[in-house]
Amino acid sequence: GRAAIPMSESKTYDGWEAFTINDAKNLQTPTKGFLCPMSANTYGIDFLAFTIRDHSTNKVIFKAKKPDKVPALPAGFDLDQLRLIEYKFPRSFVECKTIATSLIFRVGEQPVEDFVMVERHYFKGKLIKSWEFTVNFCMPNSTNTWEAMYDMPAMKKELVDEIVSNQYPSESDSLYFVKGKLVMHNKAKYTYFED
Repeated sequence: GRAAIPMSESKTYDGWEAFTINDAKNLQTPTKGFLCPMSANTYGIDFLAFTIRDHSTNKVIFKAKKPDKVPALPAGFDLDQLRLIEYKFPRSFVECKTIATSLIFRVGEQPVEDFVMVERHYFKGKLIKSWEFTVNFCMPNSTNTWEAMYDMPAMKKELVDEIVSNQYPSESDSLYFVKGKLVMHNKAKYTYFED
């Protein structure tokens, strides 16, 4: 196989170290880019698998697993592409009352205390949903499972129709903090289809 090409971050992230959990909870519109460099993840947090299911039916809506062997990235690869996820969901996902998620992740050689995720969801550039979840402690060099339940806000049929039409952007910011310090920022874009 090819040798991995060293990657470096060339973007600037002015003021990211001062960005707080309250700042994340006050976001009303999607961020323009990523708020912190990938190097902010000094805890070696690595997402291994993620599952989304309809809690009432237990039907799996989405499932992803990190490959055992990650291919080498080409020279000049934009590392931010690794933290942008594009989901395609059926209409029934938007109509779910409660979503259950399971995230399996590994941490590095340091303990992870007060691991907080703030997730902000936007439609047409405006906030429509927000959640906050906390894992109190992860032992060093451990693999952990983060289970979360999302009670979905009730939406009128007209709004669901508009979301599923894909005429306007649906997106989210997921911001992760350890002991109040921003360590990761992922973004997602959503498209839908009739099922």
